[in-house]
Parts: sequence; C-alpha cells; structure tokens
Amino acid sequence: MKRHTKINALLLLAVAALAVFPLVFGLGDHKEEPFAGADAEAETAITEISPDYEPWFSPLYEPPSGEVESALFALQAALGAGVLAYYFGVRRGRRQGEERALAARQDTHAAPGAGGAEIHGVEVHGAHDVHEDA
Repeated sequence: MKRHTKINALLLLAVAALAVFPLVFGLGDHKEEPFAGADAEAETAITEISPDYEPWFSPLYEPPSGEVESALFALQAALGAGVLAYYFGVRRGRRQGEERALAARQDTHAAPGAGGAEIHGVEVHGAHDVHEDA
C-alpha cells in the first residue's frame, strides 16, 4: 500500500469518526435542537446573559425558511469547494507542464545532433542554446 493511500485512508477514517462520534455517544440529546448551528448557540447564550441586548444591525437578507438557509449555505460551500478544486487543478497542471517541458528539454539535449548542429563537441540548437557534450 502506497504512503499516500494510507494517509488518505486515515483521513477518511478520521472524518467518518468525527461525523459518527456525536451520534453514537448521544451528544446534544439534552438540547431542544441538538445540532443547531453556532449562530443559534451564540444567540441563545447572548439572550441568557443579557435579555435586553439589541443587535447593532440586521441582516441584509433573511431567508424565508430554514431549508432555504441550508440550501444557500450548501451552495456557498459547493462554490468554495469548486474554487479550491480549480486552484489546485491549475497548480497541478502547471507543475506537470513544467515537468514535461523539462523532460522534453533533457531528451533533446541527451541525443547529440537531434535538433541542432554539433561543432567540436558543442551542440548548437539556436542563438541562445549552447551546451557542451559530456
């Protein structure tokens, strides 16, 4: 088993454990909404500490229901994942292109006379490419 495969398997196992752990051990059973978001938890804590607290501003857009709010959050997460995937794909593509260009450059320089003239042990490919044969 390759090292990368082992690391990926361990990461997948850790993610699965993080998802299953709260369900198996019943964490949050004592709450009315056991898996409420951090915003709802903060609002509850602030209301308990200071019941007369007035927010500084109100949201620009209030979704009509919790389902719409969840859908918008999922859309935001998907867009973020798409941007990250695009970035890493471009990075990998550039790296592979550089590796291919380097390999092609080494292949042409490895074979004397393959693409240039050889004058007294010096292979000449162009005005800027002069290499000595070893």
